[in-house]
Amino acid sequence: MDRLKVATVWFGGCSGCHMSFLDLDEFLIDLVGLVDIVYSPIIDCKEYPENVDLCLIEGAICNEDNLELLHKIRARTKTLISFGDCAVTGNVPAMRNQFGPDNVANVLQCAYIDHAQENPRKPSAPGIVPSLLARVMPVHEVVTVEHYLPGCPPSAANIKALLVHLVSGTTPQPTGPHLKFG
Repeated sequence: MDRLKVATVWFGGCSGCHMSFLDLDEFLIDLVGLVDIVYSPIIDCKEYPENVDLCLIEGAICNEDNLELLHKIRARTKTLISFGDCAVTGNVPAMRNQFGPDNVANVLQCAYIDHAQENPRKPSAPGIVPSLLARVMPVHEVVTVEHYLPGCPPSAANIKALLVHLVSGTTPQPTGPHLKFG
C-alpha cells in the first residue's frame, strides 16, 4: 500500500495550530510510520508537490501570495482541512476587514508609518511585502474544503482523532468531544 502524502501550510495566523500539531508527541512517531510529510513549514521544501492526499491549512487568506498558493494546493490535493479558527472563520487576521474597503491602506499606514520607531516608510521594493487582499478570507471562501478542525488552536487530541480517521481511510465521525470535524 502506498503511503499517504500529507502537507501542512501556514497562511495568515500565529502558527499555534502547528504548535498544537507538534503536541501530538509520540503519535508523531506513529504518524511518520504511516505517511510521508511532503510539504510543511516544519520541513525544508520550497515547492508544493503534485498528488498530495491531504493538507492541513492553518491561517486566513490575507495576501496575493496566500491566494496563489491556495489555488495551487487545491489543484494538487485530494482532501483539504481548514486547520484552526483562522482558516475556518478568518479569526484575528480578519479583524482588519472591519476597517472597510480602504483597510489595506489603513493597515500599511498604521504598521509602517504611524507606529514606526525609525525610518517610517512603506516597503516599496517588489517582493518585500506581498500585496494585501482587500478582504481577509477563511479558506472555504476561496476553495472547496472537505473538513474543518476549529479551535484556537485545535487540541492535539482533536487533531489526532481527525488524522486517525483520514489516515485509515474512514470518514470522521462527529461525535462526543470531536463533534466539530465538519
